[in-house]
Amino acid sequence: MTPRTFAEKIFNAPTGAIIFARPDIILTHDNTSSIYKTFQKMGGNSVADPNQMLIVLDHNAPPADAKLATQYQEIRDIADSQGIKKFYDSGKGICHQIMSYHARPGMLIVGSDSHTSTAGAFNSFATGIDRTESAGIWKRGETWFRVPESIKISLTGKLNKNVFAKDLALWIIGMIGSDGANYMSIEYHGDGVKSLDISDRMTIANLASEMGAKNAVFPYDNILEDFYNEKVNGVWADAGAKYFCEISINLKDVFPVVAAPHNVDNVKSVAEVAGTIVNEGLIGTCTNGRIEDLRVAARILKDNTIKRGFQLHIIPASNKIMLQAIEEGIISIFIKSGANVLTPSCGPCLGTGQGIPANGHTVISTANRNFPGRMGNKEAKIYLASPATVAHSALTGLITDPRKIKGKEKFPYRVAQSKTSEIKYGENRRIEGVWNYADVDNFNTDQMFAGKHTYNVLSSDPAAIMPLLFQDFDPSFSKNVRKDDIIIAGDNFGCGSSREHPSVGLSFAGIKAILVKSVNRIFYRSSINQGLLLIVHKEAVEAYKQGDMVGISFDKGEIQIGSERFYFEPLPQKLKQIIDQKGLVNYMKNM
Repeated sequence: MTPRTFAEKIFNAPTGAIIFARPDIILTHDNTSSIYKTFQKMGGNSVADPNQMLIVLDHNAPPADAKLATQYQEIRDIADSQGIKKFYDSGKGICHQIMSYHARPGMLIVGSDSHTSTAGAFNSFATGIDRTESAGIWKRGETWFRVPESIKISLTGKLNKNVFAKDLALWIIGMIGSDGANYMSIEYHGDGVKSLDISDRMTIANLASEMGAKNAVFPYDNILEDFYNEKVNGVWADAGAKYFCEISINLKDVFPVVAAPHNVDNVKSVAEVAGTIVNEGLIGTCTNGRIEDLRVAARILKDNTIKRGFQLHIIPASNKIMLQAIEEGIISIFIKSGANVLTPSCGPCLGTGQGIPANGHTVISTANRNFPGRMGNKEAKIYLASPATVAHSALTGLITDPRKIKGKEKFPYRVAQSKTSEIKYGENRRIEGVWNYADVDNFNTDQMFAGKHTYNVLSSDPAAIMPLLFQDFDPSFSKNVRKDDIIIAGDNFGCGSSREHPSVGLSFAGIKAILVKSVNRIFYRSSINQGLLLIVHKEAVEAYKQGDMVGISFDKGEIQIGSERFYFEPLPQKLKQIIDQKGLVNYMKNM
């Protein structure tokens, strides 16, 4: 038998195959209310299998206004009426931490959140999907998957003191770029894996989404058996399996790094940015809110006081972790240092709840994204770092190396950053029905629809989405977009959160097509689910000049840019049927 990758074994199919499969777990969170409304539009009444469902109220926990509180009650009612037993109410924890109570080796897990990949720490195949697709699985119990190509990352050695898994994860992103693993499965191999505990593995798997990956996975081994306190059997790649590429990293070579504004792959050594003034800090979230992370921060903050005027917010990833931190005296250390300890939730990571930064402030955070506006204020800047770097920086008010002997290293890789991150007020990017964003790479979903609006406006309400579409990126877009307009953009279009508001809004606006150099995996699926045609054609985008006539023939698979013609492969028949029926809702309703 031909040696197979982890993904090929999970789906029992070769790389590139399109298959239908039944997930073991379907994760949803505060978006459950919106998903349920879409499920009903599909003709759904009772979910296909309540035992597949895992619902966690976390993104706005506890809700800060009556509208969100009412949504939370609607979700409680949905869980009760559908017989869903795996339900975790507000304050229990962040969904990816709660998943650690349920994920098992060899499972297939999907979730309406891009960081569902975190569960790869447990030898599961775990991947993010959008809300509409979640609703479709509620109805049918299964969905389609393309078996991804795989990247093998071999780790040797052991991380040095005061260098952490967050540094390693950012290191890899800075090495390959935020789209370097687009639509791929990342496998972690080598002796170095044995030095990484489950918390480390969750951090690394969590950030797979920021490389564009479909999933990341670790082997089932003694570390995993110690976590479960029992013998486990899982799935792992065969020796000799074929990979898209292979990367080797000696963990001893890794040093403390940050992701500088405004993209996760803008990675620099801490030494390069040391001394940068920071006003606020965040320790926690699904990336670094575990007890191991809190212990690191507590050792640094103990018997010390954070700099006057600095705001440090600490958010344990679950109430169990919060209780353990109380019992160990960690919470007392935090409070005595001057930090604020908040309820287990996502909160400031996506710009909801408490902890929103002030205008002009620079934040250093253990979260996973630093796009403009990510924490609820596009006038703030965000650096991403390990809990140790954040804690040390909170004491000084400056980005500070966590090592006793400060380094002088320079990060050895550089990823080109987008030439443009926002369109200035009064600048017109629409000419002859074409929106020209060809100079915009990493055009992310936070720029398209700010996270602070995600739960006040449901994705099932396209009319309410429209006034907010691209609001923080190009304020003229929602006012001037017209039916049959075309959007042209650069690389890694639609990266970031799995929120489907942008694709819902663009479809509702009547966008004829989106033409890009490359696209994020989840956004591509989301565009299909909304009946929105998205074409990847780098040469066509590069040929476009402002004012060129653009024509697209879907039947011929032809793009006309000025006098030049380019060709693209038509969609697979089943996906074309979804497009023809104006999206997955109608497709499911008519099945």
